[in-house]
Amino acid sequence: MSKTTRATQALTRAGIPHGVHAYDYDPEATRIGLQAAEAMGVSPGEVFKTLMAAVDGKPVCVLVPSDREVSLKKLAAAFSGKSAAMMRPAEAERLTGYHVGGISPLGQKRAVPTLVDAAALAHSEIFVNGGQRGLQVRLKPGDLVRVLQARTEAVT
Repeated sequence: MSKTTRATQALTRAGIPHGVHAYDYDPEATRIGLQAAEAMGVSPGEVFKTLMAAVDGKPVCVLVPSDREVSLKKLAAAFSGKSAAMMRPAEAERLTGYHVGGISPLGQKRAVPTLVDAAALAHSEIFVNGGQRGLQVRLKPGDLVRVLQARTEAVT
């Protein structure tokens, strides 16, 4: 497994300190973020899953703790929209250039408005997908918000 991906390259270009952590990805896992947390031996609240959604038909990216579910109502409101829906896996893959299970908020083919759940700010460091299945990057939540030009708001 390569530890260099578009996601890690984006962090390096931006000068963001980060760690790269490989783990044994389980393709049978029903909740990938929880499986990643368990495999790495960290709290599920520190591993943030990357979800692709549409608010009023426009694509957005949202990061939430792996042990929580996004509120579509709160997500729509956060982007001043009326409705939100999760993106179909094939559409998320086409838009991001990553495979489901390896979708990173960093280095996506097309930049979309991004929101990081406010729960991230309670941690000194968090993990997000590193751009391939079985790879996570560890970084400070403030650095993630800055490099993604993301908003922070509670959406769980």
